[in-house]
Amino acid sequence: MSDKKIRLFEEFPSITYEEWKQKTIADLKGADFDKKLVWKTIEGIDVQPLYTKEDVLGKDLISVLPGQFPFVRGSKKKNNDWHIRQNVVVKNAAEANKKIIDILMKGITSVGYVIDDASEWKITDMQALVKDICLDSIEHCFEIKKGKTHAMKLFVEVVKQSTYQAKKICGSVNLDCIGNLTLKGAFCTNDKGTYLESLSEMMEITKDMPCFKICSVHAGYFQNAGASAVEELAMGLSVGAQYLTDFTAKGKDASLLSKRMKFNFSVGASYFVEIAKFRAAKLLWAKIVESYQPSCNCENCDCEKTSGCGCADSGKKLCKCACVMSIHAETSAWNKTIYDPYVNMLRTQTEAMSASLGGVNSLTVLPFNAIFEKPTDFSERIARNQQILLKEECHFDKVVDPSAGSYYIESLTEMIAEKAWDLFLQIDDKGGYIEAFTQGFIQKKVAETATKKDSNIATRRDNVLGTNQFPNFNEVKEDQLDLSYLTSPSQKAANAIAEPLRIYRGAQAFELLRYKTDAYSKSKSRPKVFMLTIGSPTFRSARSQFSSNFFGCAGFEVKDNNGFATVEEGISAAQAYGANIIVLCSSDEEYAELAPVAFEKAKNTIFVVAGAPACTDELKAKGIKNFISMKSNLLETLQYYQKELGIN
Repeated sequence: MSDKKIRLFEEFPSITYEEWKQKTIADLKGADFDKKLVWKTIEGIDVQPLYTKEDVLGKDLISVLPGQFPFVRGSKKKNNDWHIRQNVVVKNAAEANKKIIDILMKGITSVGYVIDDASEWKITDMQALVKDICLDSIEHCFEIKKGKTHAMKLFVEVVKQSTYQAKKICGSVNLDCIGNLTLKGAFCTNDKGTYLESLSEMMEITKDMPCFKICSVHAGYFQNAGASAVEELAMGLSVGAQYLTDFTAKGKDASLLSKRMKFNFSVGASYFVEIAKFRAAKLLWAKIVESYQPSCNCENCDCEKTSGCGCADSGKKLCKCACVMSIHAETSAWNKTIYDPYVNMLRTQTEAMSASLGGVNSLTVLPFNAIFEKPTDFSERIARNQQILLKEECHFDKVVDPSAGSYYIESLTEMIAEKAWDLFLQIDDKGGYIEAFTQGFIQKKVAETATKKDSNIATRRDNVLGTNQFPNFNEVKEDQLDLSYLTSPSQKAANAIAEPLRIYRGAQAFELLRYKTDAYSKSKSRPKVFMLTIGSPTFRSARSQFSSNFFGCAGFEVKDNNGFATVEEGISAAQAYGANIIVLCSSDEEYAELAPVAFEKAKNTIFVVAGAPACTDELKAKGIKNFISMKSNLLETLQYYQKELGIN
């Protein structure tokens, strides 16, 4: 046998992108290449159908290794491991501790202590909360509404009383006064000029815990208000830069704060965009922090062990490891649904994949039912196991920056970074984030994108499985729902200085629509929609399936049929069924004859033609006014039929 290595790809000629494109255009036979094959994201990025080596040649990012500035591939570590976080609502410290011990035994490595009010806590409460927990082996992340400073004093005291070294304690506290402005229109304190005092105080309290993050940037607020990935990134970076600007304006070094900051992002459904977003975030933040010229304090800077930047031994004054971004991601609430909630598991799984491949430091997978009820043991278990599966079965934690070298993801990273940087500069030109927000610039940008997203869902350009497409016909909400889940009332504070962002979910309008039908049906008969299928088997079948899904999204009872021999037979069956709406399903050619006859016989019943036939104007002239098709605005059309049926 010959020892000569066979190089299979050498048998085939090299094909350039242009050659491939020209062949594709020929195969399209006159169809527009861009309209057919180029995908335009909500961020305004044109995604090509093919990426090649030429797309990344000469790019600076390709030559950057993990641990090297600007850290697009992460800090210097030998794997892609991340903390698995689960939130625990703390009402009684001792009871919460039992649950924490239990979930730590089931794979959790980061605990989110969700506390409504810790202002009256005693040292015994904090001791009870962390009893029997190995404090330096997990992350301790405090999500406290009231009493943050007091709680941190107690936590630090508990650490001091223990045998654990404070410098090894990792975690964070949700101190984000600018985030409070975003969410409620007001700062945590009464004066925007004094919020830095809260940061300074928290920094002093936790001075012996350098790994503990005391400044949070909640970029996820923007995505959960309907913003795009680019807007979430740019606005989150702008908040972080605002903190650094105000901090350094007091004569303090940027490294003291940048190392104590944590960015909290939402991770949405656009799989590759989200991967690229996290990579672009690390790149841009490193560049931003570098511009503040953070100095290296060797007593507090563990450069060689954390980021590998080498600044401690190089003699350089600039601290590169201060430029490393700490990222926590949480699966987005914006695209989650109340109806058909088990689909949320599919959504959170792909989102968890995006976040882990993007190189986050920690991740929370929201239980599939978290948006509308208290998570159950089952839903929390599934949420935990979704991350454990990615580690133990998919080995996502083994390879540093798994997407490195992908022509598509590398190109997408660069495009997202460029667009986010452009928006960041626009915000900076307004005077920074606070000025841009109080002027309404941020709100306007987010609202514009949210409106586009809402329109895409209403017209089914974007499918929300189980909500605006393929609904579960048998699902009925028997229990009373809290309408705040469906309307998202404003959280505007009494002392607000600006209009806050409205946090909501994209499916809410459809859910409210369907819930009205469910509520109506408790006292009256559920509206019935009858498919009058006749004529061409191919067209009547396709249009009846389309129409069934169409009206099913409103929670109407739908009856499909195989086909009728005559209009009279179909109308008779519809009347026997007690139909409130009759939908004629046939071919365009047959509508001219069949529709007027069916309309005439369907007295006292809403009559609908499925499709947009060429004879539409003729049919309208004969009194037929209701048509549904792929071009219909699903939401507005269903709202109209609800109103016609007396459902308010």
